[in-house]
Amino acid sequence: MYDVAIVGAGPAGATLARLLGGDLRVLLLEKRRLDAPGGATRAKCCGGLLAPDAQRALASLGMSLPQRILEDPQLFAVRAIDVPAGLERHYPRHYLNADRARLERHLVSLVPGRVDVRFGWAFRAAERDGQAFRIVATAGGRRLVEHARLLVGADGANSTVRRQLPGRGPWPKTYIAVQEWFDAPRPMPYYTAVFDPAVTDYYAWAIPKDGRLAVGAALRPVRTAMGCFERLKARLRAMGFDLARPARREASLLLRPTSADQLRPAGDGVALIGEAAGWISPSSGEGISYALRSAALLAEAVRQSPDAPAARYAALCRGLRANLRLKLLKCPLIYRPALRRALMRSGLGSLATAATAGPGAPAHARSPAMS
Repeated sequence: MYDVAIVGAGPAGATLARLLGGDLRVLLLEKRRLDAPGGATRAKCCGGLLAPDAQRALASLGMSLPQRILEDPQLFAVRAIDVPAGLERHYPRHYLNADRARLERHLVSLVPGRVDVRFGWAFRAAERDGQAFRIVATAGGRRLVEHARLLVGADGANSTVRRQLPGRGPWPKTYIAVQEWFDAPRPMPYYTAVFDPAVTDYYAWAIPKDGRLAVGAALRPVRTAMGCFERLKARLRAMGFDLARPARREASLLLRPTSADQLRPAGDGVALIGEAAGWISPSSGEGISYALRSAALLAEAVRQSPDAPAARYAALCRGLRANLRLKLLKCPLIYRPALRRALMRSGLGSLATAATAGPGAPAHARSPAMS
């Protein structure tokens, strides 16, 4: 009998296993083979930028990052482009440019050795069995059955654990995040955010990373999604982005909560952390800070209320819920075209930078009135 069974070894699941694994009997299930360096793993479609919120979450957990996780270049501005309005601005931002896969492997490496980590096992079902959960997972033709007092879903946007909960509540808005990598040895001196309703009602991005360029977009899951992605690439080529040498493409689901009612931290004695609960910024799609913070809150709840940790965790999430509500209030300034254009035209918070007229800038961006 395990005290806690965690489904998913991403940032949320691995952090929770690290925080609880020294004192409790913990099972960590992960369908990817994160224990096989360079082996086959399904890539999480992520730009790998650690926002200030994520940096604060790491600091609050007393964590540091090894140099191998960071990627060149480390940049200090985001170039925001409103395509239909012909507007662009540069805004100062203090992200850490990181490799998402190496970050995940690092967090897994911190899990205590006494935690029972099972890579390559896919969670299939769970049901109540007295005061515990009977958990079923499979790997190839093999079947695993274990019992745990607390079941935790840390299995991301398409959470199997959440889908099995009764009365799971409204689901956040769902996108397909598509990201393609290109060889690009001469990086531009900024990250890029593109707002183009012909592509998506969310946003697209271009991020230089160690001689490559990651181009991605959060797309509505419709038949025309890949056509929209091709339209994005055509837009970027017209702006001077070098997309001549594609290397690989990846995709994954991405949630975007549009209401705090779509959050589901707990239900029926089960706890959900990270994106499985809906913890992800609706304004930027940033989820690592929420993954770390929700894992820390659940660990606190387990220590405070070992007999009813899921309910205690839901109560402890009030501050995190308030933080997400603030991000929801920010969304209209970014995603309502009239408000976004008024903000960009005002120049509020933007930088006066020579990069606006550099390679990749459209002709209209070189006008003095736009700088």
